[in-house]
Amino acid sequence: MSKNNKVVLAYSGGLDTSFCAKYLTVDRGLEVHAVTIDTGGFSAEELLQIEIRAKELGVQSYKVINVIKAYYDKCIKYLVFGNVLKNNTYPLSVSAERVFQAMAVAEYAKSIDAAYVAHGSTGAGNDQVRFDMIFNIVIPDTEIITPIRDLQLSREAEIDYLKQHGFEIDAKKAAYSINKGIWGTSVGGKETLTSHQTLPESAYPTQLSQTTPKEVILKFEGGELIEVDNQRFDHPTEAIKQLEKLAAPYAIGRDIHVGDTIIGIKGRVGFEAAAPLIIIKAHHLLEKHTLTKQQLFWKDQLSNVYGSFLHEGQYYEPLMRDMEALFTSTQQYVTGTVIVQLKPYHFELIGIDSPYDLMRSKFGTYGEMNNAWNGDDVKGFSKIFSNQVMIWHKVHEG
Repeated sequence: MSKNNKVVLAYSGGLDTSFCAKYLTVDRGLEVHAVTIDTGGFSAEELLQIEIRAKELGVQSYKVINVIKAYYDKCIKYLVFGNVLKNNTYPLSVSAERVFQAMAVAEYAKSIDAAYVAHGSTGAGNDQVRFDMIFNIVIPDTEIITPIRDLQLSREAEIDYLKQHGFEIDAKKAAYSINKGIWGTSVGGKETLTSHQTLPESAYPTQLSQTTPKEVILKFEGGELIEVDNQRFDHPTEAIKQLEKLAAPYAIGRDIHVGDTIIGIKGRVGFEAAAPLIIIKAHHLLEKHTLTKQQLFWKDQLSNVYGSFLHEGQYYEPLMRDMEALFTSTQQYVTGTVIVQLKPYHFELIGIDSPYDLMRSKFGTYGEMNNAWNGDDVKGFSKIFSNQVMIWHKVHEG
């Protein structure tokens, strides 16, 4: 059976995907159907400009698919429940959203019966694996085209190609690769390709504009953020946006993540994620007050596994659903408010209030008084608790 010439291009409007749009049309002679998957990183004006650019580049059609709520309900929620921070640093901003972008692109390719699907990933990063894996699972019979990876192009070569075809690219703006979504923004540049340089202030999308400390009250119900400063929202995504609006002007949530890539090399990427980091840390503090020792311990173990699987594009692994079920089960009593103070470049967790707080004074006060046992109980407990190690030392003393 002969193939049609339809190709669905995952299109962000950036340098790489702009090159792909023109290359697939001119050099490959394909009918390009560009699709932008909105995971919370675009304004209405930005989406309009992306559409205009796509049509100028000669695409057959352009479409925006909004997956923000699905992205939260099927992924971000569990990143919060699990307090997931890759290498104790990175909230998986791009790692997670790439998976959901790839899933939406694959479904769109199926819906228009496209013979090809394309993405603008290079051959040196994680995104190529994430897109390829999802496509191989969801649309295994669709051919994957990756112009940047296959042609081994530099950003300078892409800029030159587009200029040759009448499209000017701001080289200064193209110096940094910025990917924005509701769960954070990644920033890559020449500095992140080294081990010793940091990103300049100007590379971050949000600049410091607030310096007066401000207290914010976050309310969680069943582990989900549903109120910010007593303003209740219909969906947690709206609460995330409101918190980001309040916290981003303090330049909170900036860092550089260093980690092991899927392709076996070390990598660095800068990011700013004010709301995600505050939410995860506030949620974790609330859990420390409302969950048992064993719940906290085992959630920590699974958090690393869940984060690693998602980072590597293994969203469809059935174990992910099993871990999500356990995470959900632990959230029944993770309800209450957390007071957070916003300051320039950082934030402080002040404290919590919850009807399920296990630190209630009626059970005792750590270091001062206990109401559930007496000193003689502790003497016996300590003797039994230390018994095995005491025997080991006796046996090995002589």
